[in-house]
Amino acid sequence: MQTENKIKLFLVDDDALFLKSLEIEFLDHADFTIHTFATGELCMESINENPDIVILDFHLDGINKGAMNGLDTLDKIKIFNPEIPVIMLSSQDKIEVAIKCMHHKASDYVVKSETAFFRLKQIITNLLHSQKVEKTLHWYMNKM
Repeated sequence: MQTENKIKLFLVDDDALFLKSLEIEFLDHADFTIHTFATGELCMESINENPDIVILDFHLDGINKGAMNGLDTLDKIKIFNPEIPVIMLSSQDKIEVAIKCMHHKASDYVVKSETAFFRLKQIITNLLHSQKVEKTLHWYMNKM
């Protein structure tokens, strides 16, 4: 598959081991162009590349305590382009955290666990299907 037809996925997490394992899982199971970032700031420096989907850690201050957190990064992504789907990741299994992410316009929330990759794969499949349906409807409505 040519690079321009691949799904561009941004992975943002300050946990290098988790970030690398996600990258490997996605490369092994799908045809993505993957960009990884250890901070929200680094992600925002490349946001003009218009990723198709962003997977973003809730806490991003493990390396640098002054780093922008996941919610701040999410807000900045949505200011740049509200149509970019952002899936939030966290080790916190608290409904309050998930609700907070959804209030900030996250597309979904996934708890870091042994089933995280499976859940992410399902969510991405659903998001891509929805985007395809929306594009088809938009094309059809413009033809009428």
